[in-house]
Amino acid sequence: MYAVVEVGGAQWKVEPGTRLLINRLQTAPGKEFTIEQVLFANDGKQQQVGRPYIDGAKVVCEVIEHRLGDKTIAYHYRRRENWRKTRGHRQRLTRLVVKSISCNGVTVGEEHAPKRASSAAVKPHQPAHTVHAAPKAAPHKPRTSVLKPQIKSLAKKPVTRSKREG
Repeated sequence: MYAVVEVGGAQWKVEPGTRLLINRLQTAPGKEFTIEQVLFANDGKQQQVGRPYIDGAKVVCEVIEHRLGDKTIAYHYRRRENWRKTRGHRQRLTRLVVKSISCNGVTVGEEHAPKRASSAAVKPHQPAHTVHAAPKAAPHKPRTSVLKPQIKSLAKKPVTRSKREG
């Protein structure tokens, strides 16, 4: 079963186990958040379209964390005036994981969803898998300065001619 919901100023297609990164919610991490703005629902056999929302349908999510988004830089300048202004912004975001979808008395929970890494086991700033570094090569030995005087004496100096010699 999947549903299309409206939350955080955007529309999302969700199913149990889906992770969302939406605009900041006032709900504390670890608490449940219920979305009742369900626009569309499909349980594999029938589809429901809301006008604009489906009555009695809801999606239950768990708030995983609050975080800041990537930094965006706004740079303004006015030509020929030596006027420049730089501003940075990081959007406040909330990470959600969908626990269950309920529509017309049918509830589909996370136990029916495909197995995914649990939210406690995977931290958002660390990858789920570890990449092993390639083995380091042997340290590079610097050249000895013993050969340098010999090489310098063997090298010929280029012949330079002046314009007068012709």
